[in-house]
Amino acid sequence: MTTPAIFTSHYALTDRGQTRDHNEDTFLVADLDGGSALREPRATQRPVSPRGMLYLVADGMGGAAAGEIASEMAAVEIHQEMVDRWSALTEASEVAFADALRAAVEAANTRLHEYSVAHPEVRGMGTTATVVGVLEGQLYLAQVGDSRGYLVRGANARQLTRDQSLTQRLVEVGELTEEEAEASERRNIILQALGPDPRIKVDLSWQQLQRDDVLIICSDGLSSVVRRDDIASIVATETDMQPICERLVALANERGGPDNITVVAVRFHGEGLPELTREDPGYHEFFTSEEERPGLRPTAVFPAATPAGGVPAVAMRRGSPTGLALVGIGVGMALVALAIWLTSR
Repeated sequence: MTTPAIFTSHYALTDRGQTRDHNEDTFLVADLDGGSALREPRATQRPVSPRGMLYLVADGMGGAAAGEIASEMAAVEIHQEMVDRWSALTEASEVAFADALRAAVEAANTRLHEYSVAHPEVRGMGTTATVVGVLEGQLYLAQVGDSRGYLVRGANARQLTRDQSLTQRLVEVGELTEEEAEASERRNIILQALGPDPRIKVDLSWQQLQRDDVLIICSDGLSSVVRRDDIASIVATETDMQPICERLVALANERGGPDNITVVAVRFHGEGLPELTREDPGYHEFFTSEEERPGLRPTAVFPAATPAGGVPAVAMRRGSPTGLALVGIGVGMALVALAIWLTSR
């Protein structure tokens, strides 16, 4: 008996924005059967490969050309690592697919860190990475940094990722509202990126897809000025993915284009997916305990516990003269600094 097919329609677009003099973002769309990756804007329709699909957005930091190098290396390394690891498995399973996705992101971090250490001219370079793997009717998402993934279902857009940022941490502990976080001068401080440190902690989550779900992956040049309701509205009025991307990028530029803007849009359809229901999507942790997989997190629309350990020892600020300023303070010192700031608010 033939398994019902799942199809995708996708498009991707990147733009320099209104304030940057060059573009440090990158995107990648690839079939995990080992074929070449799509790296340029092109409207494409295709079935989901039995080996799965890969979509990613990376937002580089580091000044001069370092950010461009970091995001490009991350895209290439994650794609190749995922193809190699996934094809080498003798027994394919959903758990193995998720593990391969996480391991590919970790391996890319190692490669970037080693490169920056060996090349002083780009030392300190880094990049965010929002990476989505799709296998059959499941979406798996690996997150490092503050680029975002959204799922538009029906009339609603939901954020699947959780920003690894200082303001998001303050929202989680109840010190800031989401509105205050969006307006905060500290919203550009991220707590983790690929490259600066030899080890990272990948947030990993999954989502069951339904027919006509639309995935939006974007850099913070879009999400900082375009809201969830804007995304839902544009998706609701457009059938094709190309005008969705073009309208989202245009809206971000109309609102100042404060950073590079990148967006990947994917619609999932076909008889292999269940029909859209009125029920909220279910969000689940993939493993049974934090001890088993400490980096695992449910998607952001499901309440997530504040990670143990407080504020990480290294924070990265976007938009500095070098593109990436490392604040090398210990956890205790970071908490003291936070306490002082919160008291003075």
